[in-house]
Amino acid sequence: MSGVSFENVSIVYPGATRPSVDELDLHIGEGEFLVLVGPSGCGKSTILRSLAGLEPVTQGTITIGGKDVTGLEPKDRDIAMVFQNYALYPHYTVRENMGFALKLAKKSKAEITERVDRAAEMLDLVPYLDRKPKELSGGQRQRVAMGRAIVRSPQVFLMDEPLSNLDAKLRVATRAQIAKLQRELHTTMIYVTHDQVEAMTMGDRVAVLRDGRLQQVAAPRELYENPINAFVAGFIGSPAMNLFDAPVVDGTVDLDGMRVPAPAGALGTVTIGVRPEHLRLAAQGGEGMHAVVDLVEELGADSFLHCSTPDGHPLVYRAESTDHPRKGEDIRLAAHEGQVRFFDAETGDRLR
Repeated sequence: MSGVSFENVSIVYPGATRPSVDELDLHIGEGEFLVLVGPSGCGKSTILRSLAGLEPVTQGTITIGGKDVTGLEPKDRDIAMVFQNYALYPHYTVRENMGFALKLAKKSKAEITERVDRAAEMLDLVPYLDRKPKELSGGQRQRVAMGRAIVRSPQVFLMDEPLSNLDAKLRVATRAQIAKLQRELHTTMIYVTHDQVEAMTMGDRVAVLRDGRLQQVAAPRELYENPINAFVAGFIGSPAMNLFDAPVVDGTVDLDGMRVPAPAGALGTVTIGVRPEHLRLAAQGGEGMHAVVDLVEELGADSFLHCSTPDGHPLVYRAESTDHPRKGEDIRLAAHEGQVRFFDAETGDRLR
């Protein structure tokens, strides 16, 4: 068993006015790929470091495979961590870097060679085993860092923004390789990133954090379609969900001509959310929200039209063909039926 559990975990740094991690309850199943995502300063790396034993826990319990590891030293937790800066020994070859931890553990030369060769084959590093890190590209160095973790056969892999130093094309290729590798190893993996696109494409489940508190943990599709609050709705998705505040009048919300029935019992002001792909062009003079196209983002098969409403509120509309309004044009937009989400304007909690 290699599942991981955080039970009522809080971490407060000396002199801090609020916890960096606030009463975290989270269970990661054996062999699961969980991604921690959120804006800078939300506590995701602190959670990872607390699991590794690099940050003390103020309260709560952390378990790995059912064993309480809260007070254990990092070396006793049977985890392997991959950082964003590779942390390779420059004077060692790839083979020596990958086998260093096994050498410290006094494994036999035959076992070290066998484990390193197997990991190198999985990561396409066989041709580079006798090279030094300075002779490798950024992507190759990151694969060496991953290989160094793999050879240890830990219960849990921890990855702290391992792709942030790579260029965009290499990031896409490497994240696919990491996801494939995790499936092959079937080892529990916890991956930290601030990139929600990376989170949505890699994780079995994604945990969204804000100001040290867990907002929602769910499969990527569930997060996208059923965000629990306005923060998750606005954070998950690229481009983000369009959010507007509007009053409820006689059971209906009217956004400059786009009328939507409000949830039962909704009163006062609510926050409306609608994805760019759930908007459609409406006839001029008919029902729909008025907007002006400020920028057209051409993506080939479809386009994103970045617009603004008469009061200056930004919104994005996804056009699924090349036949769409152009920059500077006035348009009217309406929402597809059943695709509007409602949130409490004060708390941000989901209403429907």
